[in-house]
Amino acid sequence: MDVSGGRGQPRPGNDESPDHTGPQPSATPEPGHPADEPAAGRSDGAPAHPRPPATGPGHPPASPRPAPRTPDSGPGEPPASAGGPGDERSTPRADGTGEGRPLAHSGAGQAPPQRPQEKQRGGLLMGRPFGVPVYVAPSWFLVAILITWVFGGQIDRVLPELGAASYLVSLFFAVAFYASVLVHELAHTLAALRFKLPVRRIQLQFFGGVSEIEKEAETPGREFVLAFVGPLLSLVLSGLFYLALLAVDPSSVPGVLLAGLMISNLIVAVFNLLPGLPLDGGRMLRAVVWAISGKPMTGTIAAAWVGRALAVAVLIGLPLLTQSGALGSDAVDNVGMDTVLDALLAAILAAIIWTGAGNSLRMARLREHLPELRARTLTRRAVPVETDTPLSEALRRANAAGARALVVVDPDGAPLSLVREAAIVGVPEHRRPWVPVGGLAQDLTDGMHVSAELAGEDLLDALRATPATEYLVVEDTGEIYGVLSAADVERAFVKAMARPS
Repeated sequence: MDVSGGRGQPRPGNDESPDHTGPQPSATPEPGHPADEPAAGRSDGAPAHPRPPATGPGHPPASPRPAPRTPDSGPGEPPASAGGPGDERSTPRADGTGEGRPLAHSGAGQAPPQRPQEKQRGGLLMGRPFGVPVYVAPSWFLVAILITWVFGGQIDRVLPELGAASYLVSLFFAVAFYASVLVHELAHTLAALRFKLPVRRIQLQFFGGVSEIEKEAETPGREFVLAFVGPLLSLVLSGLFYLALLAVDPSSVPGVLLAGLMISNLIVAVFNLLPGLPLDGGRMLRAVVWAISGKPMTGTIAAAWVGRALAVAVLIGLPLLTQSGALGSDAVDNVGMDTVLDALLAAILAAIIWTGAGNSLRMARLREHLPELRARTLTRRAVPVETDTPLSEALRRANAAGARALVVVDPDGAPLSLVREAAIVGVPEHRRPWVPVGGLAQDLTDGMHVSAELAGEDLLDALRATPATEYLVVEDTGEIYGVLSAADVERAFVKAMARPS
């Protein structure tokens, strides 16, 4: 690749093929936020419900939150992506052949979407403990109504003298239970912050809670601790509610509430300790296999397949256990509404676990390929031009040098701005000799200077910190190396994800 030095003169560099940019992206999340991304998340469900997978970085890239948020992620509205100029050189096509329309005539690329605003994230912002926003999803209100209805009927049978007030007590139980789920999630959050792992948010939703942690733990020991603290806090809460229950009348309103909270927290703890992803127990199993094998991907594969086996066991075993009376209810010989509801619940739980295990595998593969995203190999060649240079002359120089980007420099060769491909396309060819490049350029800000040494999550974090369509890539000495297009990063990420691990 031909690059320009600090004085604005081209100098030889890496001569790289357009194949480095990979296939064209579709509607992918911003770099670092893979498909709203998630991020590596910790989630915990209501009694007898598993944690749904958190998708940020980040939790990210569900695609790269490219946090290239895939951040953890429907990240604002960016300007049209800019590519490199050129009349004869061609942009790479989706098949990676590098044979496409000339750059000067190609349509503007599409910049990676930025993170959504908080109001777009779904849910009501309840507060920011430890600086982490806590949201209540609309689905929580559905489960609160369900808990109020079911638990209210049970309270009415135990304390018939309450009458309609039993449902008010049941609503209080629903709120108190989800408060304990929030404590569970805060345990994960505090552990993550202690290990300097960014947490995008906590969300309370239909099947419990999700802590969206944007990065993976660096060691298996930290991963184990990060996963274990949640169930541990739920067990502690269950024990505290049990001790409080000893001090009150079990048949009173406080006694019924404390008993319900004790049992529900115990169920949350035990369920999340099951050794399969996406549950906390699955992350603990992953950490153990990671420590033994030395490979985090091996741990993820093992824990994910155990999670899928667990999903099948829940699908088949839960209805059988319920019908046999092994869970404390009377054995059922015929198929009734309760049996159908048990089977439906088992199917929902099994689907969540199976899907979460698959998402964990995809996220692991995402992180495995992140190191392949290197600024130095994705950078486009650039030629320096001065502000008053006619566009036609600038494109001629770019084609002669085999470059695909233009950097506007001052008379001393210091970079001032980047010429946007979208602006070039908007200028008719017959007017290009009369249009100076300075009028088509975007001024450079500090965040638009990217080191050529950046790679992986560091690169995605840098792009995410200053959303733009192009970035000036510089050497450690300050010399211009070239121009990095956010669209090229997305294409490279999609191409890497298409390859098997």
